[in-house]
Amino acid sequence: MSITFSSERLSGLAVMKKRAARVQQGEEVTLCCCEYVNRHGERSHVAACCCDCEDLDDACERFVKREPQRAESLAKVAEVVKDRVRVPWLWGGARKVDLSIIPPLILLPALLHLAALHFLLGLVVLTALPGLVLWYYYFTHYKKGQTLFFLSLALFSLGYMYYLFITEVFPSGDISLAQVSMVTVGVVLTLIALVYTKREPGIVPLNQNPVPCTVRCDSSLTDNSTGINGGRQDATMAAADRIRSSGQEGAEPKESSRRNWCTTCRVVRPPRAGHCRICGVCVLRLDHHCVWINSCVGQANHRSFLLTLILFLLTSLYGISLVLQSVCPKQPLLLALLSCPGVYNQYRTALCFTCAWYSSIVTGGLLHLLAVQVINISHNVTEREARVALREKTARSTYWGLVVDTGVYSRGFRGNWTEFLTMGDKCNALAVAPTDLV
Repeated sequence: MSITFSSERLSGLAVMKKRAARVQQGEEVTLCCCEYVNRHGERSHVAACCCDCEDLDDACERFVKREPQRAESLAKVAEVVKDRVRVPWLWGGARKVDLSIIPPLILLPALLHLAALHFLLGLVVLTALPGLVLWYYYFTHYKKGQTLFFLSLALFSLGYMYYLFITEVFPSGDISLAQVSMVTVGVVLTLIALVYTKREPGIVPLNQNPVPCTVRCDSSLTDNSTGINGGRQDATMAAADRIRSSGQEGAEPKESSRRNWCTTCRVVRPPRAGHCRICGVCVLRLDHHCVWINSCVGQANHRSFLLTLILFLLTSLYGISLVLQSVCPKQPLLLALLSCPGVYNQYRTALCFTCAWYSSIVTGGLLHLLAVQVINISHNVTEREARVALREKTARSTYWGLVVDTGVYSRGFRGNWTEFLTMGDKCNALAVAPTDLV
């Protein structure tokens, strides 16, 4: 039986290699929902996740023989694992799954259920969880690499809190159907605003028009730009492809434009535009790269980003108040988070109380972000400009650095908000689908 199984496995591998040879020869092939083209350009199948891996075989053989592993061996095995973790897809073959989206799906429910067991466990978990998230944020910020961890955490937190609200809080009878409907509408509007925020930050085009705020969407950054596999290209390679396709490779800037010349994208940036080292593109009126949406916040999506923050905060605050009214009906709303007698007597109420605390921590962080955004908009300064001005000591900073006024673009409170609310209308951005929503 083992000989038969081995022969069938070898024949299957031979068929796969023949198909891969046809792919390499340029023949047009159609992938089924479980097939894909791997990082070597070879046609493979999701069922062959542990088959024909020379790097893995070499690592296992060295482990059995107690020989030292090669320096590049484990890195190659990790690349193979990342390439082979895929899910079946109806169009264009199996899609690659970013491993950074998996930890929030596992850790968040486990930690919240653990914190609901006892008050001390809840104190430890709710203190350590923000610390871990901040550590990972600074780690990825130092590496200047893209990750879907924060976007996955944000979306899953919103969905999981809503799920617990429907399954644990609503059946208690203290919440009316109208209140549930309002929470549902808030969640839906937040997701719609997030989709619009993810559409296009306002990429600086290579072929500059006389009007510097004209924006076009770069098709090389979309999910469908890699042909048969449908995967997303690296941002730096996409920028290089844009340069080659426009015929500007090797072009040198004029002396008057050398200050705004981007050496990576090889384009003259309009005023207030900036280059994002994480996305690998120049963005009009770049504010910052937001890890929570895994995208830049620029001229084309800054308004929708602010709207997403407001909708999320309103929905979260309203949901927290309903949960506290349900589990702590005898306590005033402002004191319920600090003192709620008997909440740990039942596991259901303890879990709801823990989730209310977790949502409060997230809401507090986003309230700070919203306050910074409102202050910067009121002074007509972006976060990127504020950081540069503070580093070069060319701005006036008050309230411990919360208010930074460069005095360069400010037109007064009303004029600054008028410019912010109308700047998206000046951009001729095309509507494209989001490329990396979880």
